[in-house]
Amino acid sequence: MPRKNNRNTKGKIIKAAWKLFYDQGYEATTIEDIIYESHTSRGSFYHYFKGKDALLGTLADLFDEEYARLAGELTDDMTVFDQLVFLNHELFSMIETSISRDLLARLLSTQLLATGEKHLLDRNRMYFRLLRKICDQGISDQSLKTSMSSGEITKAYALWERALLYDWCLSEGDYSLMAYSDKITPRFLKSLLAEDGQVGNERP
Repeated sequence: MPRKNNRNTKGKIIKAAWKLFYDQGYEATTIEDIIYESHTSRGSFYHYFKGKDALLGTLADLFDEEYARLAGELTDDMTVFDQLVFLNHELFSMIETSISRDLLARLLSTQLLATGEKHLLDRNRMYFRLLRKICDQGISDQSLKTSMSSGEITKAYALWERALLYDWCLSEGDYSLMAYSDKITPRFLKSLLAEDGQVGNERP
């Protein structure tokens, strides 16, 4: 039980911080603001983070929290195609409407330069575990190409999403990330389907 409470406290701090970064900007957000917004304490904050800058590396945690929530919305009648399209749409919607693009760009750039742990590539993340589970299902029911392993398909999908995020940041958000991905991601996913793989309902 204490471990779960610790996770919840850390998650509250992360979620509150990124909400404030989006609403009022990173520079204008203080540690006191984060503590107040998260309904935690100064001791709790410094137990997990050395300072505000340390929160910049937690965006992957925020994404994984969203994926954990979305996993509960997947239903048995959804094809593998439907599930991947749904996850992409919902995550990119969350990013576009509640994540500061400047901070996302900063995170992506620091991951390029990082010599140690690269959070976005951590295969133990909820993101990768959920994708592998879906791709395992697709290999099992033969809706995905059996010439590729579930690990290879997962890697291709994750690479695709990172490419879209990088391009959106490079373009300084001059187009809707969600709308563009809704249009082009289903086309990418079709390349991973078996020739007779069942395609679900695409978004218009």
